[in-house]
Amino acid sequence: MTALSGTVISGLGPHGERAASPDHLSLSEAEIAAARARRPRVAVLLHTTTSDWARLELNGISSTLGRHGATVCEVVDCGFRIEAQIAALQRLAAHPPDAVISLPIASTAVAEAHRGVSRAGSKLVLLDNGPTGLLPGNDYVSVVSADNFGLGIIAARLLSPHVPQGGKVGILSYQADFFATNEREIAFRKWMGSERADILLQPIRFSAVDAVAEPLMRFLDAHPDAAGLFAVWDVPAAAAVTVLRARACHLPMTTIDLGKDVAVALARGDLVKGVAGQRAFDQGAAAAMATLSALVNRQPPSWLVLPGMAVTAANVGEAYHRIWHESPPQELAVVP
Repeated sequence: MTALSGTVISGLGPHGERAASPDHLSLSEAEIAAARARRPRVAVLLHTTTSDWARLELNGISSTLGRHGATVCEVVDCGFRIEAQIAALQRLAAHPPDAVISLPIASTAVAEAHRGVSRAGSKLVLLDNGPTGLLPGNDYVSVVSADNFGLGIIAARLLSPHVPQGGKVGILSYQADFFATNEREIAFRKWMGSERADILLQPIRFSAVDAVAEPLMRFLDAHPDAAGLFAVWDVPAAAAVTVLRARACHLPMTTIDLGKDVAVALARGDLVKGVAGQRAFDQGAAAAMATLSALVNRQPPSWLVLPGMAVTAANVGEAYHRIWHESPPQELAVVP
């Protein structure tokens, strides 16, 4: 099977681990009873809570914990700020909950603060990134991740048919030490270099999610012959769609994450040609199950990974239902 099928994991764990499937996470009746009796409290730290991805992740975490007698005692929106995440982790270490689920914003800068939570007695489960120097079984329980490298490959494969020979493609990349987006860009570039060496790749770097328009417009002005775009996740992709439509510029684009705005744009088919879909709700559920396993003294695999899905206009409704665990919005059924 190919990575486009959503069954192959392309990336390795922070210590070179082969991926384990979260589908194998389960608790016995006795372990479920033990978890319920403990009534554990779990804090969640995310890079942001405002995106569709974050809402799905939190829904997966909270619903799964709730079914097993655990509660989310706090949700921290770090606003993509390293200092905010460090401060929140230090505060939690002073009064540790039973467990912490965290998406590390950086690799080196936040490592010690995460280690401090674990040393204070909280079971630490990480999302997408294992900070530099942290070890599974010692500093954290597991990293529960999307296959970010595989998502970059899917996005490249979906864009390739829409770019002519020798075309120029801009990469909207996040100018930060953010593991997930770095992996996606590396994979996108690697696939293009191997399979479409004729394509010229140009970086378009943005420093914040609300600062996409200006660098994109500079790119478009400097490269009127551009033939495509890749955005490392759906929020900057949606901002790019707004810019392109305002300029009546019809560049084919792919991105990662099937947020509602991008799903509707994909269904329209004029700009967004494909999405590498993460299963954020399922990832949250898997993180919750890894947390519960640790709380009943069962060590889950250290690198748990969910494959991505290749989403096009032809299967966007079906993919939306699978990723969101709900019916697609009306806009996907009636697209102008």
